[in-house]
Amino acid sequence: MSLLFILEYLSDGFEANMKKSQAFKSGEKIMFIIFGVFFLLAVVAYVAMESIRHSSKEPMFKQTTHDNFTKEGKAGSVLYHKANCNSCHRALQTGTSMGLSLDGIGSLHDLKWLEAFLKNPEKTYGAPTLDHGFPPKEAAYVMQMPEKERHLIAVFLSELKADAGSSEAPKPPPERSEFIDNMVKTWAPKEWKEKYRDVRTEQPKSAKESEKK
Repeated sequence: MSLLFILEYLSDGFEANMKKSQAFKSGEKIMFIIFGVFFLLAVVAYVAMESIRHSSKEPMFKQTTHDNFTKEGKAGSVLYHKANCNSCHRALQTGTSMGLSLDGIGSLHDLKWLEAFLKNPEKTYGAPTLDHGFPPKEAAYVMQMPEKERHLIAVFLSELKADAGSSEAPKPPPERSEFIDNMVKTWAPKEWKEKYRDVRTEQPKSAKESEKK
């Protein structure tokens, strides 16, 4: 009987505490109301944005990546999807974000580098890689693919370009800002001017010069 009495006492005490904790203070009520208003506004804004995005004929955001596939590039695209590369990577705005986004990678690396990377990732990259490389790495099968198939995939990747100034491109936009240029000239440390160069003023290298390098 004593044990049953103790259990009933604890149960009654727990229920009483729950009732006390359920009563919100005025400050807590205000906080929850504010949170509810912000949450409702966020939902309304999301629904409105999605409805506009689906009904609009023009893209909401400027497209900074593009492609113009050759016959080999199209064949490489088929092999890329057949090899299930998009299970880790994004390309042509499809796939997952588990690995590196490949949209615009053709503006970062040329065909020769991409072929070398697919053949021997760590040697080309110069550091350990996460998934590409020798077994038991998940994407080790890429190294074991026939050379012709690796070449076609590399061509496909090399034709994924990005506009200058986009986050995927190595070069800034062609436009210049006189205000920013004057700010850099006035306030940038001398060490920066000696260490870094303005790539906008450099002349593009010819194909022969690039091959020699």
